[in-house]
Amino acid sequence: MASYTTGVSDVGIESNIPALAWGPVIGGAIAASAITLILLLLGSGVGLTMVSPWSGESASFTTVSVTAAIWFVIVQWLSSALGGYLTGRLRTKWAGVHTDEVFFRDTAHGFMSWALATVVVAGLAGSAFTSLVGSGVQAASSVAATATVGATAAAAGSDEAPDLATGYFTDLLLRPQDAATRAQSGDAAATAEVSRILMQGAAKGEVPEADRAYIATIVASRAGIPQEEARTRVDQVLRQIEDAKNAALQAADDARKSAATVALLGALSLLIGAFIASAAAALGGRQRDDDEAALVVKA
Repeated sequence: MASYTTGVSDVGIESNIPALAWGPVIGGAIAASAITLILLLLGSGVGLTMVSPWSGESASFTTVSVTAAIWFVIVQWLSSALGGYLTGRLRTKWAGVHTDEVFFRDTAHGFMSWALATVVVAGLAGSAFTSLVGSGVQAASSVAATATVGATAAAAGSDEAPDLATGYFTDLLLRPQDAATRAQSGDAAATAEVSRILMQGAAKGEVPEADRAYIATIVASRAGIPQEEARTRVDQVLRQIEDAKNAALQAADDARKSAATVALLGALSLLIGAFIASAAAALGGRQRDDDEAALVVKA
């Protein structure tokens, strides 16, 4: 009996079944998010054991930062691998689809699962993640502002910043010729004036020679010591102020570098996590198809 064909080719006919299966994607993303939160809580608990308010009993800032960054990488990779693998194993078999297309769809499903899990975790733990990335920047800005006393008032937006500059220049205009008499007659006024000079010097980065000599005269009169000894004391105090300022700036720079390292490492970890999720989904999908094919053969 003769057989007939309709003459209609399968080429160009598009399936009405979408290539993206949201069920496995959502399931893998939920699993990855749960594992991420559990591991983050575990890491936080272990990390708190490394920090102590008692001197000499706490790990260094560098050790804690490096350990936290490494743990974040481990969490990202483990959760991505689990979420991607579950996504690949949970999807249904695509019949009549080329092997290369199946591989692409599996990797795409793994990537979508990773992306959804990343968004969910960022939404649930956004404040903690933002604090981790921005802690170094915040520390750098606060320490730098503290190091420069005049800049602190300006950054705070208070009315004391213009008063500081105005008070300093007013003192400069009204500075008496006999500083010793001024120091003996008005202790509070002399103390306030010296404070304004030091704050102005911290804001500008240096104390002029005239101000140094003036402070030395007040110190000699108030402390009852020779002028030379008073000048030596003033120079020592100014060096201590400069050393403290440099130490604060160094701490700010270290915090900035640490924050930059954590941010770069976090971005790299996320990219590698996306790759791991895609590869794990392809592996899970292949194992699912192989197991189903083996069952068909046995049947």
